[in-house]
Amino acid sequence: MGAVTVNKIGEIRITDEVLATLAGIAAVRCYGIVGMASKRATDGLVELLGSDNMAKGVKVISQGNEVVISLYIIVEYGISMAAVAQNVIDTVKYNVEKLTGTTVTKVNIKVEGVRV
Repeated sequence: MGAVTVNKIGEIRITDEVLATLAGIAAVRCYGIVGMASKRATDGLVELLGSDNMAKGVKVISQGNEVVISLYIIVEYGISMAAVAQNVIDTVKYNVEKLTGTTVTKVNIKVEGVRV
């Protein structure tokens, strides 16, 4: 569906794919993130995604002007996962809201792996 913002001149529609890409880009720029993860449904393996697949490690649910984002990440070994997750939540929420004008109501973090 995507996020919808209505003003006196008209409306702005931002697709879930665009929101997912923005969230993925913001997430991988955070310290401690190795990359985004994607589970292959066929065998349950977690694979590290390249920079061209940022939206695949992100799930977006939007309703009107409110957005819920779920991120599947791989973190660097030796760094506090709680600190990394909080940093990702704050960064993604700020960037998506700033760039799109939507309200991010929740950011869910799912750590799918640890890499050296």
